[in-house]
Amino acid sequence: MEKLSIVKIGGNIIEDETSLNAFLKLFANLEGKKILVHGGGKRATHIASKLGIESKMINGRRITDAETLEVITMVYGGLVNKNVVAKLQALHIDAIGLTGADINSIQSEKRPIKEVDFGFVGDVKKVAHNSIDKLIKADFTPVFCAITHDGNGQLLNTNADTIASTIAVGMSEIYESSIYYCFELNGVLRDFNDKNSVVKLINSKTYQELLEDKIITDGMLPKLENCFDALKNGVHKVNMGNTTMLTNENDNFTTITL
Repeated sequence: MEKLSIVKIGGNIIEDETSLNAFLKLFANLEGKKILVHGGGKRATHIASKLGIESKMINGRRITDAETLEVITMVYGGLVNKNVVAKLQALHIDAIGLTGADINSIQSEKRPIKEVDFGFVGDVKKVAHNSIDKLIKADFTPVFCAITHDGNGQLLNTNADTIASTIAVGMSEIYESSIYYCFELNGVLRDFNDKNSVVKLINSKTYQELLEDKIITDGMLPKLENCFDALKNGVHKVNMGNTTMLTNENDNFTTITL
C-alpha cells in the first residue's frame, strides 16, 4: 500500500510568519503523497474583535453563531488557506485549498444541543476519499481548512484535529495513512516542566499506565482519544511533536500505535 501523510498544524504556527515559513519548507520536503490540515482560531478571534464581534468559548471550544461563522469562513477559508496555498506554490508544491464543501469532500451534521448550544459547529459524518484521491492522483496537494458542510447548503465550523483524523481514516481505504499533529511541544511529556521528557511510544497498554499515573490529563486527553479512535479505524500510526518531526534528523517525538 502506498503511504500518505496527513499533517495538521496548530494556530500558533499559523500566527507566526517565521514558524509558518519554516514549517511549510519542511512540509514541502516531506516525501510522498500528503495532505495539510490547518485551523486558524487565533487569527479568527483577532479579526472578529476588530469587527466588534466577541468570541465566546466554553471548555476551549468556540461557540459559532451566524456572525462568527462568517468571520471563520473569511479567515479559515480565505485569508489563512490562500496564504498557505500561495506559500506552498512558491516552494513548488501544487497545492489546492479546500473546505469540506469543495468536491463534497467532508460532510458533517450540526452538533446537537445538549448542555451547550455550540451553534454552527459540525461533527464529521462522511469523508469522500475517492474524490480527494482524484486530486492526489492528479499530483495536487490538498490543503484543508477547518470548515465542513451539511450537504444542505450550510457551512459548519469543525475541529481541525478531528478533520485530520477523519480524513486519515477515510484515506486509509486506499493508502497506508499516518497523521502528524504538529504543535509547540516536542510530544507527549512525562513532566510538563521538562520539555525533553517525551514519551516516545504510546500503545494501548502504555496509554492506560499514563492515564493511571495522571500524566495524560486535560487538553491532551481528547487529543489522544481521537488518536486511538483513528488507529482503531484503519490509520497506520499517529505522530505528535514539533514541526521538526517531519525531518529524518529528529526522533524526539511521540508515536502512537495500537
